[in-house]
Amino acid sequence: MKLFISADIEGIAGVATIQQLTTNAEYQRFRKLMTAEVNAAVRGAYKGGAKEVVVADGHGNMSNILIEELDPRARLVSGNNRVMCQLEGLDNTFDGIIFIGHHGRESASHAVISHTLAGICVKEMKINNQIVGETEMNALVAGSLDIPALFISGDDQYVAEVKETLPDIESVIVKFARDRLAAELIHPEVVQKEIEQKIAFSLTRINNIKPLKIEGPITFEIEFKGPQQAKMTTTLPTVQMISPTRIKFTCEDMVTAYKHMWGCVIIAIASTNGVLGSVNA
Repeated sequence: MKLFISADIEGIAGVATIQQLTTNAEYQRFRKLMTAEVNAAVRGAYKGGAKEVVVADGHGNMSNILIEELDPRARLVSGNNRVMCQLEGLDNTFDGIIFIGHHGRESASHAVISHTLAGICVKEMKINNQIVGETEMNALVAGSLDIPALFISGDDQYVAEVKETLPDIESVIVKFARDRLAAELIHPEVVQKEIEQKIAFSLTRINNIKPLKIEGPITFEIEFKGPQQAKMTTTLPTVQMISPTRIKFTCEDMVTAYKHMWGCVIIAIASTNGVLGSVNA
């Protein structure tokens, strides 16, 4: 059995503020907690019968997990030059996908540090007219490769949000959201033990979990926070503006659409402060 773990940090036990995730002493603490929580997932995967585990670091510059402290049975995808964003390395040889430390979508609730891929620019993301967060979007990509989503961990509002789309997924609540920047925390050791147990259990059900799929063509709508962000994505000829801040595009399959979406988000990030406009200055 070969498993893919997509790891983020906002949904890790102990995280409650943005300051904990920036480059300071606090961030170094939470890198260690992220690594420890991923290790709990790796232990659970092997306890449940996995023979191979690949972890994709999916937060910020995507190089947060401490390789020297990672369970040596796992391989790590690290670094931010990626065609497939949080799913770099995923292909149809995997038997299941696990989400560790993920978070609620932008503006959907009081989920802790909620956003969708890039809080600096993305206000809303839709796939075939359905609002999605990162987990649902990534689960659809995995599903298009016949890979089922098996497990999620994060705050209580994130878990409830994802279960609207994936009602049968196993989960661990690592904290209770009190506001976007406040949480009632559970001790990391308690969380890690439960993650290990629940992931091992989820693998006993793997043959009963259906991959999340939608038929093509796939239409993405993205609403950005600034009109300059939306407009600059039209440098891609397939992108159509449908309002000053909203764009859409259509692709024939989910993997191509996901890559296209990621390209639009990269352009929007770069254009936030006029970077694209000054490339040749």
